[in-house]
Amino acid sequence: MPRINPVQTAEATGKSKQLLEGVQAKLGITPNLMKTLAAAPAALEAYLNFGAALSHGVLGAKFREQIALTVAQANSCEYCLSAHSAIGQMAGLSLDEIYASRASRPKNAKEEAGLQFAQAIVVQRGEVPDNAVEAVRKAGYTDAEITEIVANVAIHIFPNHFNHVAQTEVDFPHVSPALEAV
Repeated sequence: MPRINPVQTAEATGKSKQLLEGVQAKLGITPNLMKTLAAAPAALEAYLNFGAALSHGVLGAKFREQIALTVAQANSCEYCLSAHSAIGQMAGLSLDEIYASRASRPKNAKEEAGLQFAQAIVVQRGEVPDNAVEAVRKAGYTDAEITEIVANVAIHIFPNHFNHVAQTEVDFPHVSPALEAV
């Protein structure tokens, strides 16, 4: 049961209504995360604006979804694992790629280095050692890409933690945080 009640678009007013209608228009759905964040329109707006800015960066949509999956797995966020598994498929990730991203072990060596770096940022709370930065650079990442990996980790930590606090109801096909051998 949610600890923070989602705001239904039909009942929303002001900035919350405007933002929720924008999400609905863009996605064709209004996920419970957005409805729950709408309790504080400034938080929802910040989240949406940060995501929109990163969508125009140097990292592609598929890799951003892979980062989201890696971060959600590291934080055991069922809502975000479920949401980004569905969104990842829409972005072109196969089920095998989604699972591999959750485990930070994609088949592509460069992606693997990037996802392991993202995982290290989460697990080590940003205090990554020099060799972690060297490894991601050696894999071919530029300073801009490294910066955007950090930014994508940051934007996904927020909803992971928020969903834990709010106990947001999962409204996507459910994905368990347990990583079982496939």
